[in-house]
Amino acid sequence: MIKRKLDVELRQLMKTFPAVAILGARQVGKTTLAKSLAKKKGVVSEYIDLENPNDRRKLADTFSYLTSVENKLVIIDEVQVMPEIFSVLRSVIDAKRKNGRFILLGSASPQLVKGVSESLAGRIYYTELTPVSYTELPSRIGMNRHWFRGGFPNALMAKTDRDYVNWMNGFIKSYIERDLNFLFDITFSVSMMRNFWSMLAHANGGIWNAEMFARSLGVSAPTVLRYLEFLEGAFLVHRLPAFFTNAKKRLVKAPKVYIRDSGLLHRLLNLSSPDDIQGHPAIGASWEGYVVEQIKNSVHHDIQLHYYRTQVGAECDLVFVRGHKPVATVEIKFSNAPAVSKGYYQSIADLKCKTNFIVTPGSDDYSSSDGVRVCSMDTFINKYLPLIK
Repeated sequence: MIKRKLDVELRQLMKTFPAVAILGARQVGKTTLAKSLAKKKGVVSEYIDLENPNDRRKLADTFSYLTSVENKLVIIDEVQVMPEIFSVLRSVIDAKRKNGRFILLGSASPQLVKGVSESLAGRIYYTELTPVSYTELPSRIGMNRHWFRGGFPNALMAKTDRDYVNWMNGFIKSYIERDLNFLFDITFSVSMMRNFWSMLAHANGGIWNAEMFARSLGVSAPTVLRYLEFLEGAFLVHRLPAFFTNAKKRLVKAPKVYIRDSGLLHRLLNLSSPDDIQGHPAIGASWEGYVVEQIKNSVHHDIQLHYYRTQVGAECDLVFVRGHKPVATVEIKFSNAPAVSKGYYQSIADLKCKTNFIVTPGSDDYSSSDGVRVCSMDTFINKYLPLIK
């Protein structure tokens, strides 16, 4: 079993809140983590899977059932299937206020699930379990394998690349044909969603243009934006916002869009082995998206991530922002002997950042003559990222 960083945080959260929600894409290990946590705490637990008809029947009288197990740690899986449970939980929690009573597991953002009207404010803490991140890798698994296969445990730990391909094919098919409809109680066209995923993969790391996607898919711009919101709500896609507080510059303001898991991206691009990615037109965008996701998973919670681009060519891949102030920038390059572009220099000048990095797959750690530090992703995440607060 891969040790997850969230394990320690969850133990602390359960001492503070009556309910903790672990959200994340399907198959990232939420159920395994919750059951492991209950075992480590040495408490009697009750596991309820709301996709199991027998378990749902137990909740015919939800309040009575949850009250009857008030001395157990109750794990409720796929909670978005029964959105009305949130209002009942409020009553149950208020009837007996005790921290660490419930762990809720969900594969969809509650904000996008029909029928979720109860916020449980002050009673619940929402956290996300991502696919296995770079800092969680077992020592026997290197960065290149992680980059190619991504962080879904079954794909990452597959014995062969063919096993990875087969697992990911099934994952994509299930999401497109069933899971998205099921998660959000809405009917998507299978062919439409498959085409949309493929388009997102080929435009990975690009600036979002709803009109372009809408024309290609034959739908309206609001419809395609709703599709994107559902994929983001299923924790499969990430929108990186633009930084545009400088009103004097003509800035690009639309977000960049990334498929969060690099293994999912590579399968959507029909890449079957690490050799396939070498020389592929998408290799730079794939590496950029991989690095962005790993940084996002480890950055200090007070820091917001943005990108920066002007209409005249100044740009950098990541701006680290505290409040409204840029505190650092990162340019992501696939080359281990990167050249600093004029556009990156201009973005540094515009943003007035003194802490600037170029992050590569495996270059040495050194500072260029103009003060930009060049280092590998490993060095950046483990040595420099903790200093950006």
